Amino acid sequence: MPGEELEDALAAARELERKGLRTIFTKLGENITEESEAAAVAEHYLGALDRIRELGLMTELSVKLTQLGLDLGGGICYVHLERIIVKAGTESVVWIDMEASEYVDRTLELFRRAKAAYPNVGVCLQAYLYRTADDLGSLIPTGSAIRLVKGAYREPPDRAFPRKKDVDENFFDLAKKLLSPEARRAGVRAGIATHDLALIRRVEQYAASQRLGKEEFEFQMLYGIQRAEQLRLARDGYQSHVLLAYGSYWFPWYMRRLAERPANVMFVLRNLFTS
Repeated sequence: MPGEELEDALAAARELERKGLRTIFTKLGENITEESEAAAVAEHYLGALDRIRELGLMTELSVKLTQLGLDLGGGICYVHLERIIVKAGTESVVWIDMEASEYVDRTLELFRRAKAAYPNVGVCLQAYLYRTADDLGSLIPTGSAIRLVKGAYREPPDRAFPRKKDVDENFFDLAKKLLSPEARRAGVRAGIATHDLALIRRVEQYAASQRLGKEEFEFQMLYGIQRAEQLRLARDGYQSHVLLAYGSYWFPWYMRRLAERPANVMFVLRNLFTS
């Protein structure tokens, strides 16, 4: 994290843009249970868009639906989501994060509703879920912006691949579908979101073998993780995006992620000393 406040994220985004990196902002927090809190989050994002425009940044937003009131009902959540999408404008995608597996159907339902009305909305899909191949197949014809991640929630083995090796292979298979001729014809915006250097190399090699231009897809990573790789991708001509998370909710968010997937502890420690 660059800091807890929006202004910290804005300062970091200005520096990253000078280095050729685009940015995506997300305010930490989830599972809001009060309508007033969900409304406050929406107002925050509307204000963030004003500041982004004031500074002339090429920054997009990524939102969690449970932070916009999904647990209170899809109608309430959609009202807040729609306001953000409209304010962002057609040239700036609003990304919808994917949360735990019990939210996938509701998240995709609201995404499809928004996509039918507005072109500037994207969604995240998680490679560790068995169902994601089918979800991706249904979304490609819509020409959506799709961010592919491995997944960070603790899921039972009947819903998700338990072994990293299998997750990695599924990620690569899904990435190939995102970069397929069908996806390109449909106008899919493909976001390859991983810090796994081996997978990044495989995606680069596959894209080259298919004669894809470097501008036809993008890589997305978290702020402060694999920083050298983020810069290398930008220097090599790829679209390289950095997700900047900020907010006071960072400690419970961070501890929850470590508790859900203990392997993340070593991943973070390695990056503290090698990025």
